[in-house]
Amino acid sequence: MRLHRWALAAGCLAIVAVGCGSPYIAPPGNAPVRFRDAVFTNVTKTADIVYGSAFTQQGQDQSLTLDMYRPTGDTHTSRPAIVWVHGGSFSSGDKTSPELIDETNVFSQKGYVNVSINYRLAPGGCSAGGATTACIQGILDARHDTQAAVRFLRKNAATYGIDPSRIAVAGTSAGAIAALEVAYGSDDVGVSGTPGVSSTVRAAVALSGAKLLTTIEPGEPPTLLLHGTADLVVPYAWAVSTKQEATAKGLTSFLTSWTGAGHVPYVDHRMEILDQTSNFLWWEMDLARSTS
Repeated sequence: MRLHRWALAAGCLAIVAVGCGSPYIAPPGNAPVRFRDAVFTNVTKTADIVYGSAFTQQGQDQSLTLDMYRPTGDTHTSRPAIVWVHGGSFSSGDKTSPELIDETNVFSQKGYVNVSINYRLAPGGCSAGGATTACIQGILDARHDTQAAVRFLRKNAATYGIDPSRIAVAGTSAGAIAALEVAYGSDDVGVSGTPGVSSTVRAAVALSGAKLLTTIEPGEPPTLLLHGTADLVVPYAWAVSTKQEATAKGLTSFLTSWTGAGHVPYVDHRMEILDQTSNFLWWEMDLARSTS
């Protein structure tokens, strides 16, 4: 299987295809290359930026906040951005999840603008054993809140030095589900949205996640799924089904599978996750054209 992946990637590189989307081959060029390599040493964090508000399932009006990470001293004014979404079964967790902190810092050093978001949580959350009404609403709320974060970045692109045409979404576990729901979902405003601003993304990365509620349609963005075959929280078969549905609709979708790995094996596969995410976003967001 790995040989097949590399053969596909090598063929893609051989024809110099812009946006070929391969997570398995690094972009060309002598280091340091912006958005591929670490070109900045320090990262500036701005905490608790309010990107919207919405009512919870308990009827409370909740302010939605994000932490923004940017390369310190960067003068580039049109940078790609990534919205990162935490896990926690839609009932727990927050924007300081350790793997997201690591990823936001790594990608900020490469020159990206990164935000890690909080979103509305659902009482009882979700499990693979069956979806409750609160679970389904929790997934919808997380999707709408993530869309609101994308809209916030797009609306304020000039303020934060973001290229509004190059925004991606990525997440872990429940956050990976939310990321795929945004990638494959309609451009819903939702109760936390900003009317008149698109929430479409250029690409999506999902660690231990799958598409659950939406219907995949032609023309939607490319996705990279990273998943352990022994995952019992978000079953591996769900990720396989997501990829199959996407490719059946003519979309670009990659699935990296780790035999015997369980749910969110970030520590064991950290470099593979970072490298494949970096490669994938470079090709799919056409970052060779965004390095000047």
